[in-house]
Amino acid sequence: MSFAFVSGNLALDFLGTLKWRGGDDEELLTGPRDVGAWAVAAGLVTEQPEVTAAQLTALVDLRESVYRLVRATLAGSGRPEDDLLRVNSYADAPAPSFTLTETGVRRHGTARAVGGEIARAAAALLERADELVIRECGRAECTRIFIDRSRTGNRRWCDMEECGNRIKAAQYRARRRSG
Repeated sequence: MSFAFVSGNLALDFLGTLKWRGGDDEELLTGPRDVGAWAVAAGLVTEQPEVTAAQLTALVDLRESVYRLVRATLAGSGRPEDDLLRVNSYADAPAPSFTLTETGVRRHGTARAVGGEIARAAAALLERADELVIRECGRAECTRIFIDRSRTGNRRWCDMEECGNRIKAAQYRARRRSG
């Protein structure tokens, strides 16, 4: 499984585990092991945590709460109370622990620790939402949300490889047909 880390924030990257929201959704967390694979790919842990089906469901619920909170913040509307409660319930979870070895660092943690890192990243993001340029991808089919850290502050796509190139290629083909 391939995960994308292009959003500039751990919580936003976790939102990206559900692609193409509102259309032909593509769920990347189809089983408990997928959460562990994502946590390793994100660099939270070096060993996949044991994740139960109930923990997977709870983490997907956390993901959707973060999504609604970010969307509400972008829209300038009130943050849903249930979603605040869910994120806060994870925010005090212990962080993954680490062990320094001769060859590097070994990070390990539980599914709850992974959720805690996501919740804390979401809280940090939402706390600074007024200072950051947070956008939704400009490709109509893509619903990835990202922090625009470009020099000019006018980044339109979550990722040039997946979305930017497709839009630019489509625009080029349209110009060629009309010209």
